[in-house]
This record gives sequence, structure tokens and C-alpha cells, in this order.
Amino acid sequence: QVQLVESGGGLVQAGGSLRLSCAASGNIGSISVMGWHRQAPGKQRDMVATVPSGGNTNYADSVKGRFTISRDSAKNVVYLQMNSLKPEDTAVYYCYGLIRGRFRYNYEAYWGQGTQVTVSS
Repeated sequence: QVQLVESGGGLVQAGGSLRLSCAASGNIGSISVMGWHRQAPGKQRDMVATVPSGGNTNYADSVKGRFTISRDSAKNVVYLQMNSLKPEDTAVYYCYGLIRGRFRYNYEAYWGQGTQVTVSS
């Protein structure tokens, strides 16, 4: 069993900052990619930022220059620092991991339960 647990969401005024955290736990063999997606009401879930192991980070155009993703591979934790938040950033943010379970051969996608981020104008 592999679990991803997010924390750090909440309500913030426009221009403010929040930091999201996500910890992966369980029978983990290795983690290839960790990242964040978000889903606003009535919209599809979109990629926000990803960070592969030993690779370059990737950001959605809408958050470039405002959000920073980082990862602590030793602790299996991924962070999303969100600055200069806008009302359009309001969404449920989901942690994502491409993870190979211990004693397994293939990588599988795992998702956290989601954390609400609300930005007021």
C-alpha cells in the first residue's frame, strides 16, 4: 500500500502565499516523478508542476514565476511554494506520484486526497 497525504491548503488573500506539502508513505520501492495537479469547480484536473528524480522541473504556464516545486527524495516529500496567489488559483490541489511499490516491477500513478486552496480577491 502506498499513500500520499497533502497538507497546507487554506484561505488566503490575493497576493499572498501558501506552501503545500505531500508525503508519500508505505511500501515504496522508488519514486520517479512527484508533482501537483489542481481542479477548479466545473473544470478538468490540470498539471501545475512536476519534478522528476534527478531531472528538470516543469510548470504550467499559468504558474511560472509564481510557484516553485521542490522535493526531498530522502523523505519522499514534495512541496509547492505558491506566491503572488490569484483568485484563479482557487482549486483543489492534488499531490501526484509515479511510484514503484516494493517488490513490484512497474510504476503506478498515485494521488493524494486533495487539499483546498481558496484565494479571495
